[in-house]
Amino acid sequence: MAWKSLRHLAWLGILTLAACTHSDFRPDYPRVPSTVLPVQQDAPLAAYATRMVASHDNESGLRLISDSSDALLARIALADRAVHSLDLQYYMFHSDSTGLLLARHLLAAADRGVRVRLLLDDLHVAGDDAALRALDNHPHIEIRLFNPFLERNSSAWGMGKQFAGDFSRLNRRMHNKAFIADGSMAIVGGRNIGDEYFDANGGVNFRDLDVLAIGPVVHEVGQAFDRYWNSPQAFPIGAFHYPKPDDMQLQELRKKLADSARKFSEGAYAQNLVARVGDIARETPSGQWAWGTASYLADDPEKGDPEANNRDLHMAPAIRAWMDASQRRLTLISPYFVPGDRGVAYLQGQRQRGVAVEILTNSLASTDAGGVYGAYASYYVPLLQAGIDLYELKPDARRSGGGSHFFGSSSGANSLHAKAMVVDDSHAFVGSMNLDPRSFDINTEDGVIIDSPALARSLLAIFADAAKPEHSYRVLLDAGSGKAYWEARHEGQMIRYDSAPETSWWRRFKVNVGGVLPVEHLL
Repeated sequence: MAWKSLRHLAWLGILTLAACTHSDFRPDYPRVPSTVLPVQQDAPLAAYATRMVASHDNESGLRLISDSSDALLARIALADRAVHSLDLQYYMFHSDSTGLLLARHLLAAADRGVRVRLLLDDLHVAGDDAALRALDNHPHIEIRLFNPFLERNSSAWGMGKQFAGDFSRLNRRMHNKAFIADGSMAIVGGRNIGDEYFDANGGVNFRDLDVLAIGPVVHEVGQAFDRYWNSPQAFPIGAFHYPKPDDMQLQELRKKLADSARKFSEGAYAQNLVARVGDIARETPSGQWAWGTASYLADDPEKGDPEANNRDLHMAPAIRAWMDASQRRLTLISPYFVPGDRGVAYLQGQRQRGVAVEILTNSLASTDAGGVYGAYASYYVPLLQAGIDLYELKPDARRSGGGSHFFGSSSGANSLHAKAMVVDDSHAFVGSMNLDPRSFDINTEDGVIIDSPALARSLLAIFADAAKPEHSYRVLLDAGSGKAYWEARHEGQMIRYDSAPETSWWRRFKVNVGGVLPVEHLL
């Protein structure tokens, strides 16, 4: 306890120094601890969850959310049905069509008396938080920012100056994603809040996965949320601005949210949502949940503090131990995959034990992080030599026939954003953690592990669909040259590509040049 007190004093010292140079920050702003409210059976969500888990002992129930529209509807449904509390933790919460729509439902819940706690990483909030500050002025809404920027200036100069002066801290971000309603139901997974995560973006849309959870694992999600909410790295948004927004600003926000919802409702996307509301509104029978022993994993919030960071705070070792138990098959889905020498050696060891290893990640044409792709591509040869199956998602993958809902229905480009793993066809993980150094060592992450053949089968079906040559490029090793090449089906014909498909020479050149920089540990 004494050590933690010293950590708190150190933070106060840093922030007090910042206050001397920037008048917007108020180090004396009250920060009252709070916890997830006790589950109360007068809440419909709690009553439903209790009925569902009654015959499943200590097991939890999970439902995979692979359809992007369903992912938005599920969050709206939880917000609308909540009676006592909503607790949200996200890396990003955009002020776009879907972000404003969800904000409107959160505000409506607060108007009903629901306590709303919203914890956001500050990287995408600093200097662009007027709407959040207005929401925070509601008596039933409290917003906190994790690992904040002390100056509220979102310009390249403002952010760059702070990164340069405090890089070791500001480089560490809260990447967790969780949504808890009445302490009884939770959504955990890879999706942030924004149009591109719900198939509502006219350009690139992320293909992602969440799980909706009931049962004992929800309590674990709530406990972790409280650790972050009450951590010394989390500050009320009111501490960064003075004076406090007045009631008029909240009224103006209400009008903005109503106008945005009205405009949004006129589009084809919203009409599709309306047509599906009935499916979400009906209670799901017990047989449609995947049941099993589940555990929620989350990095300790102090991983976000470079002075406190140590391996005991990380969830990665627990994931490693879970993967160690594989006997037959290891299936990995990660948009950003940078194994490093140690990761390659680990996967080679799995293959030597007779475990089949298959990996789905982004192609250079579909990724939003060329530097990450370049680092991953440098490990092609040892991975392929070990007999590991590599698949890279095409940007134009489309849902077809009886395939999964994973690819959605938009006409825009696709980019993989899902983070999931399956061990031996019966154990599954869905969460926020990528298989790269940033997730392992720098950012905080979370996710759910469940022993459930049913959920594992659902994930494997998505992998199998995505790995089809219509949807992904398979990376192979040319025996003669020892170099990697790609194969995929295009217009009914199998095509070989000797350079990253559907990319310009300039894009490939930039990735190759970036690969010589010693930054892999930051990716």
